[in-house]
Amino acid sequence: MEKIDSLDRKILSILSKNARIPFKDVAAECGVSRAAIHQRVQHLIENGVITGSGFDVNAKSLGYTTCTYVGITLERGNMYKSVVERLEHIPEIVECHFTTGPYTMLVKLYARDNEQLMDLLNNQMQGIPGVVATETLISLEQSIKREVPVPQEVKK
Repeated sequence: MEKIDSLDRKILSILSKNARIPFKDVAAECGVSRAAIHQRVQHLIENGVITGSGFDVNAKSLGYTTCTYVGITLERGNMYKSVVERLEHIPEIVECHFTTGPYTMLVKLYARDNEQLMDLLNNQMQGIPGVVATETLISLEQSIKREVPVPQEVKK
C-alpha cells in the first residue's frame, strides 16, 4: 500500500466523522478542488484504506431488543473457517472475530427477544460441528461507537 499523506489523513478524519458530508464541503475544509477530493477518495478505496460505506441502522427500530456478544469455544482452532461459513448463514450475526483469550471466536448478534436468542444459541450456533461452548454477554447500552482515530502526523 502506498503512503498516506497529510491531505489523505485530513480527508479521512473528516469522512470518519460524517461519511455523508458533500465532497464540496470536504474540499473547502481542505483547501483543494472537489475533483482532488474525489480522486483522493477513489485512490483510498482502491488501496483498501477505505473499506466500506453505509448507514448505521437502529436495530431497535427493526424490532431487535437485545444486542449480544457471544464467546465461542471451538474443539480445535483450525475449525474456525468452517464454523464461520456456518455462522454466515445466521443473518442476526453482524460481526465475527477470531480472538485470543478464553474464546476462539467472538460474535455480535441481535435478537428480537429472549426466545429468539435461545433459539440462536441452542438450536443454531451450538449445533455447528466444532462448537463446544458458548458464553453470552448481553449489551445493556452502547456508550461509544466511532471510527478509528486518524492521526494527522505519522510518528517515526
